[in-house]
Amino acid sequence: MILVISHPQDGHTKAILEALTSLGSTAHLLDLSGFPKQYRLEARYDGDRARTYRLRQATGNIVDLGTCGASWWRRPQAFVLHEEIRDPTNNTFAYTEATEAFTGLWQAMDCYWVNNPAADANAHRKLYQLRVAQDVGLTIPETLITSDPALAREFVARLGVGRTIYKAFSGTREAWRETRLVKEDEVPLMEAVRFAPVIFQRYIEAKVDLRVTVVGNEIFSAALYSQQSAYPIDFRMDMAHTRIEVHTLPLAVQDQLRALMQRLGIVYGAIDMRLTPEGEYVFLEVNPAGQWLFIEGCSRQPITAALACLLHDRDRARG
Repeated sequence: MILVISHPQDGHTKAILEALTSLGSTAHLLDLSGFPKQYRLEARYDGDRARTYRLRQATGNIVDLGTCGASWWRRPQAFVLHEEIRDPTNNTFAYTEATEAFTGLWQAMDCYWVNNPAADANAHRKLYQLRVAQDVGLTIPETLITSDPALAREFVARLGVGRTIYKAFSGTREAWRETRLVKEDEVPLMEAVRFAPVIFQRYIEAKVDLRVTVVGNEIFSAALYSQQSAYPIDFRMDMAHTRIEVHTLPLAVQDQLRALMQRLGIVYGAIDMRLTPEGEYVFLEVNPAGQWLFIEGCSRQPITAALACLLHDRDRARG
């Protein structure tokens, strides 16, 4: 059985579930927002070294996680606790206990992960990504991450207004931020950096943006002609007018990206890079749960099939 930890509204999840069905695999979609109301957890360690990990559904069906040969950590949702817990302290306690139980469960399960949740969490950290990218020989932009307004002003003054970008570590649906160039009228606002750390980087001129999707040992690289769009700073802002086509990476860059993935401990990642007009490949960041359907739809690269086959083959090998 292949465990898919996501939610039914995710289009990428639907695509993989359909592909797994066509391969003859059995998959179970686990939406963590259903715990503890729709699922009950059972984990046993018996004296004869036997162990059992199960989820019992409200319908009475049992999901035996011991039969799980592969798991896809896609879009884990927050737990939704019982409404009977009204006291905030008790609510926090119950949520923390659920988190601790499931975090331990993921590490205890004997299966192949795409990606292992602990490694996935670490790989999301942009400070760590940049260090590992440097270590494996990738070129990265000159970067300052700071909550010191004076350092932020000095960095921008040295690189130049219009030559420095700033971006967030992460975003939510309510507070999403695109990558932006620092403008002249934003320099006086640098004092606000003291409220939260900000990522500042040298702006990298692009011939094309690159989205490199890594699935196991396979690399799918696509060029995005963002410089022809309405917002060349961040290709996500004008996808409707951004041409996408297959791009062949140099073998040396492919080797560096595989080394990056290995060091991060993940087997799936969507990597953003820029190819400069001078022909230099510059690493920007990796998203261990990044989207790929928009790339697949334009470039016709079989990314969905590759990911489904990876899960299918690892599940069969476990069996």
